[in-house]
Amino acid sequence: MGTGESRRAMALVGVVDMCNLYSGMPSANYEGETRSIRLGGHSTSIRIEVMFWGVLEDIAASQGMTLPRLVTVLYDEVLALHGEARNFASLLRCACLRHLEMKAAEVASARRLGSCGIAGERRPTPAMEPRRFG
Repeated sequence: MGTGESRRAMALVGVVDMCNLYSGMPSANYEGETRSIRLGGHSTSIRIEVMFWGVLEDIAASQGMTLPRLVTVLYDEVLALHGEARNFASLLRCACLRHLEMKAAEVASARRLGSCGIAGERRPTPAMEPRRFG
């Protein structure tokens, strides 16, 4: 096998491993789940994937509130800022991604500080284990 073929084969192995990381998760994690919530005085249903509900629950807990309260606060803020809540389920998904991005940045920052050996700084704790749903 030539050098070019060897590189392509190695690259393909990396792609296959990456795909298994995502496609190998239990299908229950990405099944849609509908929950009923009262927003603006009206009962409504929101359908998003199970993993997103889990992240929203984490966000709510970190803010010291229940999941319905968090969703209500987000809904009210969107109405105040934009006058309407178009595609609210997508906003919830994006809020989850934003939350995870901020968490990852905090972990990376803590690792950088910890690896520099700055006096008085705490060493970072190991990153959270991947959460399994279902």
